[in-house]
Amino acid sequence: MKTIGNIFLVWRKGRGGRRITIGVIKRNASEGVRFQYVQEGLAEALKLGFKHYEGFPDTDKVYTENVLDIFGQRIIRSERNDVKDFYNFWQIDRKYKEDDFYMLAYTQGLLPTDNFEFLADFNPIKGLSFITEIAGLSTYKIPSNFISVGDRLVYLLEKNNEYDNNAVVLTKANKKLGYVKCIHNKVFHKTDKYFEVQVHRIEKNGLLNRVFLKVSI
Repeated sequence: MKTIGNIFLVWRKGRGGRRITIGVIKRNASEGVRFQYVQEGLAEALKLGFKHYEGFPDTDKVYTENVLDIFGQRIIRSERNDVKDFYNFWQIDRKYKEDDFYMLAYTQGLLPTDNFEFLADFNPIKGLSFITEIAGLSTYKIPSNFISVGDRLVYLLEKNNEYDNNAVVLTKANKKLGYVKCIHNKVFHKTDKYFEVQVHRIEKNGLLNRVFLKVSI
C-alpha cells in the first residue's frame, strides 16, 4: 500500500493525556516487518509509568520476528458478527482485510482496555481516505450540539506549536475545536493539495467526548 508509510505506536497515560510516540513499525520488501522503540518518547513515557508493550520487553532491541502476529491480535477478525459494521466504520478496503499492517494503519488498533494507538504516517496519494480523530476536545470543551455528522471542518497548519511541529488546527465557524491527531497530521504538511475533513461519528454527553473524522484527498 503506497498510502502507508511507517506505523507509529503511540501511548498516553490516560484519557486527556498527551500522546507520546514510543515505537515504530516499518515494512519493506527486503527486510520484512520490524518494530523498535523510539528512545526519546520511551524515556518520557517511562517517567509516567509505562514499562513496555507486552511481547516486546527489550526496549533496545529491533524486533524482526512475529511483529504482526503480536500486534495483529488487536484486530477484529472476519468471523465476528459485527465485522461488517467495523469495516464500514473504518472505511476498510475488503481486499486488504487479511493484511495486518494495513488493518493496523487504518483501524489504529484501538482497544477499550488500554491506551495504545497505532497511527500511520500516510502519504498524500490521490484517493487517500482514512479515519482519524480530533485531539484536545477535553481542553476546549465544545458543546455537543456545535457540530453534526457530515459537517466539513476547516483546517490550518499551525506553525511554532511547542508540542508538535506538524500541528494542524481544526475549526468550525472560526471556533477552535482541537487538533488532528499526532502522526496523522503529518500528511497535511507533505503536499499543497486540499484535504476534505468531514465529521464521521460523534460521541457526546453534554460536551463532545470523541469526534471521528474522515480525511480525504
